Amino acid sequence: MLKSNNSKFRSKCPISCSLDIFGDKWSLLIIRDMVIEQKKTFKDFFSSNEKIASNILTSRLKSLEKIGIISKNSALNNKKTNIYKLTDSGLSLIPTLVEMTIWSENNINFYKKRSESFSSSIKNKQKYIEKIQSKYLRSFDNIL
Repeated sequence: MLKSNNSKFRSKCPISCSLDIFGDKWSLLIIRDMVIEQKKTFKDFFSSNEKIASNILTSRLKSLEKIGIISKNSALNNKKTNIYKLTDSGLSLIPTLVEMTIWSENNINFYKKRSESFSSSIKNKQKYIEKIQSKYLRSFDNIL
């Protein structure tokens, strides 16, 4: 459950509340990088292809932590390095990312031109999501 008491939502509509959190592209791209590329540190996120500004990255990481989607921990081997990890609420966004990917491939012309799509290669969506979650969680072995 997200820490809704720590944030100001504009309405009680679930879609509006979601947009208060994910209304800009950076928050979802940070989560994407955590899940897909196992990025964990500020430096990792800062090196992403989308070229997020450092002040925006700092702001989004703090916001995602405050709302309870990610947690910040110190690395075992270097206490000065912060490691960001999805909470259970953050992990529960993986199916949403998968669905957004499938929607994009089915509805945006750029992806329709590709020969094999991501969505057609998924035979069992739930097993695929569980595999992604498991791989993500294993990436923290010996780090925290």
